Amino acid sequence: MRGELTMRASASVMVFFSAVTLLAGCTGPGTGAPAAETPSAASQKAITVEVNQSRDQYGKQAIQIQLTNTTDASLTVSSARLKSPLFEQDIVWRPSEGGLVLPPKQPKSVPTALPAPACDTPKDTSTDLTAKIDYAEAGKDPVPQTSDASDPFGVLPRNAGELCLAAQAADVASMVLDPKLEVAADGGTAVVRLLITPAADGGSHRTLTIQGIDGTPLLAEADNQPWPRDVKIRQGAGPTELALGIRPARCDPHAVAEDKVGTLLPLRVKVGDREGLLKIAASVDLRGRIYDFVTAACGDG
Repeated sequence: MRGELTMRASASVMVFFSAVTLLAGCTGPGTGAPAAETPSAASQKAITVEVNQSRDQYGKQAIQIQLTNTTDASLTVSSARLKSPLFEQDIVWRPSEGGLVLPPKQPKSVPTALPAPACDTPKDTSTDLTAKIDYAEAGKDPVPQTSDASDPFGVLPRNAGELCLAAQAADVASMVLDPKLEVAADGGTAVVRLLITPAADGGSHRTLTIQGIDGTPLLAEADNQPWPRDVKIRQGAGPTELALGIRPARCDPHAVAEDKVGTLLPLRVKVGDREGLLKIAASVDLRGRIYDFVTAACGDG
């Protein structure tokens, strides 16, 4: 009797461990702890897209689109298109011929012009950016890619805002820099003139206020000639000009040689419900005269 009980107990233990073993073997996705997931190749975009802007492009209604190849194979891009609610049309880049070859794991930047801004877009509109790219791997058919694009430095909102501000300001008055430059007898300062021509008053009675004027990397306010502040301009008024006394803002050897935006005069303006910087570019002739002035003034100490 005792031997029979021992045999039954042993059999029960074997059945228990066999059941545990079978259950363990059946454990998989959907039972027990979930298995770690690895991203599929399809979820990884071959090309990432980022917006930037070089100093050469600042004030020229142009940007850089940076395309980065995330794969281990060379890719040839035949077109890139960015869609943003801040602009009336897509921002489009196409190569003049052939395509842009992206080496494995490498970025390249391409310049492209900005379309007209969408100035009626509500301020709380999302600035999400979508990129559409056509590319091909060597020996394979071209494929499209649609993905999010990044704008880490806020290039598009800044440019759209400045373009809309410039458009509203132009409705009130046109503003240009006189191509002539009046250099003082001692050569240390000069006067550049901002010429303002108000638009005809069509009944809207719009006004523009120049709240102040900022210096540039190349030019600063002359010590004895403070720049005007809070200048109000209205449609239908007569032409006027502002005489701006200038001096070199810096005299290191690279000031003129490496200048990109030193002759873009930044006006702080308010038009309607918009305010910000309005940059007035010097003409080619004036830019040359300003460079000559700064070079001579710095050379004379």
